[in-house]
Amino acid sequence: MDFGTKIKELRKQNGLTQQQLASRIGVTKSVISFYELKERAPSPDTLVKLAQVFHVSTDYLLDVQKSRTVDVSGLSDEDIRAVQMIVERLRKKHNSARRE
Repeated sequence: MDFGTKIKELRKQNGLTQQQLASRIGVTKSVISFYELKERAPSPDTLVKLAQVFHVSTDYLLDVQKSRTVDVSGLSDEDIRAVQMIVERLRKKHNSARRE
């Protein structure tokens, strides 16, 4: 998936308008539109801000890294284990659905 599509998808998943995202990273709405339409690429500083807003890595945004990460900072060890268990159960469910 290309950068523009990924930004648009993440923005929508997070319930943000182009204007809201623009305000969070210090650019104009038209800049977000240019990114999503693949007419511009962000500066390194803006790329980092986007990654922070969406809690993903810059590698993920640039499609260097295919997997997404989950930011668990601030959670207790018990909470992190619970998140890991949920992820593992969903993987098993997904894998068993593939086999059917």
